[in-house]
Amino acid sequence: MHKEDFSRHAPSYYAASANPSPERPALAGKVRADVCVIGAGFTGISTALHLAEAGYKVVVLEAARVGWGASGRNGGQIVNSYSRDIDVIEARHGKEAAARLGAMAFEGGRIIRERIARYGIQCDLKDGNVFAAFTQKQLDELSAKKALWERYGHTGIRMVDKAGMRGIVDSDAYCGALLDTWGGHLHPLNLVLGEAAAFESLGGVICETSPVTALVEGEKVRVRTAHGEVEADFAVVAGNAYLGNLIPRLAEKTLPCGTQVVTTAPLDPALARSLLPGDNCVEDCNFLLDYYRLTADNRLLYGGGTVYGARDPGEIESLIRPKLEKTFPQLAGVKIDYTWTGNFSLTLSRLPQAGRIGRNVYYSQGCSGHGVTYTHLAGRLLSEAIRGQNERFDAFAALPHYPFPGGRLLRVPMLTLGAWWYGVRDKVGV
Repeated sequence: MHKEDFSRHAPSYYAASANPSPERPALAGKVRADVCVIGAGFTGISTALHLAEAGYKVVVLEAARVGWGASGRNGGQIVNSYSRDIDVIEARHGKEAAARLGAMAFEGGRIIRERIARYGIQCDLKDGNVFAAFTQKQLDELSAKKALWERYGHTGIRMVDKAGMRGIVDSDAYCGALLDTWGGHLHPLNLVLGEAAAFESLGGVICETSPVTALVEGEKVRVRTAHGEVEADFAVVAGNAYLGNLIPRLAEKTLPCGTQVVTTAPLDPALARSLLPGDNCVEDCNFLLDYYRLTADNRLLYGGGTVYGARDPGEIESLIRPKLEKTFPQLAGVKIDYTWTGNFSLTLSRLPQAGRIGRNVYYSQGCSGHGVTYTHLAGRLLSEAIRGQNERFDAFAALPHYPFPGGRLLRVPMLTLGAWWYGVRDKVGV
């Protein structure tokens, strides 16, 4: 098992192509703030930036570097809605919950584009997200998704039949797809680095290499590290899969699980464009899905699978290369330049968890694979709640937050068993 270095980013394509970003000093001594945010990924930085725009004094504490966790390692896909869609929310939690969450289902992507435009963030943004179907059953489900999303105001989606797939992806694997023009893809590490720079331009403070050792609740929240303390009116817990056991009651309700990603050497531009003629990102419709897209310098970035914890580079390539070459036989033997893994936070319901601890500690976690968009929505909702506008935040806080049965001891075996079961379902097409 590969042990990760908290002082530098994972050895990913994103880290190798990141825009310049300063190393920020660790917290030292006592600091006063309106809000202390724990975690400098998308959730934390999004929250901090919204609050700074509203005039709040905010300090962000990060155990490693800005974007070190899932925010700087993910597939870079702007995928709308939630890991369990609005129809599932309605079936489980009623029409009112579905209406409230459905009204926000496409907001995360809009926030991302607003941020990029307002602050001039260079992160290779491109439009178009494709859900690709292997079977007629999956295609029928995509048609139902289209109708569902249109009920909630999405006007930028269309079905693609088998004949039209060649204009989307040069692979014989699929029988059709749903194209979401409101989706897209980008360089996620450069996005969070750009948002962090925007936050600092408004007077915000980020302390890197500052893991939190204790959060002391009270009229004023005290957030402690090895060498300092932040006293604040509010705290926001935004560690997600990398929170550890800082707050056990949150840790027991999520499961950190990982995905692997590889990036090829740069391809001939004509070959690259032939693979994905529309330059969209693609994810398939399997339970254990694969996802891929082109980077700005014509590499194919390909990810998938579910594991627990980090993996060695050779093992990652052995897991992903067969998937990549099955999708694109024309890339057999292609050179792989980068391999990496990263954890994301999974909930039992597959819906995100947001809420309060006491009066003045807020949290959001458990994006369950839809983190790029949901974290940006969460940042807005957390900032609204801290400013006294609770209605939209409470729509998520009202959802039940189930602990994993068996506690920590059984969570990893359950993930392993679940991954095996869903893999079987994918293979037999049920």
